[in-house]
Amino acid sequence: MDWDNVRIFLAVAREGQLLSASRRLGLNHATLGRRINALEDALRTRLLIRRPSGCELTAEGHAFLASAERIEAEMLAAQARTGEVNAPIEGTVRIGAPDGFGVSFLAPRLGTLIRRHPNLRIQLVPVPRSFSLSQREADIAITVERPSQGRLVSSKLTDYTLGLYASRQYLAQNGEPKSLDQLRLHPRIGYVDDLIFSPQLNFTGEVMRDWDAGFEISSAIGQTEAVRTGAGIGILHDYIARPVPELARILPDIRIRRAYWTCTHESLRDIARIRTVIAFLQEAVGAERQIFV
Repeated sequence: MDWDNVRIFLAVAREGQLLSASRRLGLNHATLGRRINALEDALRTRLLIRRPSGCELTAEGHAFLASAERIEAEMLAAQARTGEVNAPIEGTVRIGAPDGFGVSFLAPRLGTLIRRHPNLRIQLVPVPRSFSLSQREADIAITVERPSQGRLVSSKLTDYTLGLYASRQYLAQNGEPKSLDQLRLHPRIGYVDDLIFSPQLNFTGEVMRDWDAGFEISSAIGQTEAVRTGAGIGILHDYIARPVPELARILPDIRIRRAYWTCTHESLRDIARIRTVIAFLQEAVGAERQIFV
């Protein structure tokens, strides 16, 4: 059985489509299809049901997926054990991150990492969702809570704080609330409740029992922009909101504390490019830790 064909099968199983898997692997669609056919012929079973809308694993495909992931883990571990200490850092690393941290902090700083390691390719996916490391949706995930299940390795990246903000123009026109009772008289901005992907993002309950936002946005960056342009009062990340001149902190005694964690699958922990990226994330945050608290 050809390992490359197994690797291609894993990509298709995780992407759910031949086309997106071919893009991720850098193979053309026809070649990828032939390699899957060759794997099915070698195993004498059908692994995938191919439809115009995507691919679905057969029962045999689900069973083989578990075996393929164990093979992958062993291959990665073997590569890490036998790799040269001074080997160049190269290959692709995909980082999944919350949009606030990914866009506001990581995106402006990852260029430094690329300049250090020109053969390293970084894929940053800064979206408000959770990432499945076991399904290889990301190689490294920045999470807002420490994972308690799965074969994952995690470490705390930093604590961070949030507070109440309004635009200076909004406050000039509508006055500044000096208490929670007064805050109830102002329009409020919050997350879309059924799209909150972690309980740690449910900040509003720590401010008042019924936040009752009139404007809900499933993005930290979107909320910041809405508050900046005067749509209402919101709970914003201090490290994002403080540098924005149009924003003012209100009710300063109200402060919410959370943390970011770096997480990766245990089968990737010893891969040089993964270690290098995680070390850079720790370095970048450590150099500017004061902005997070």
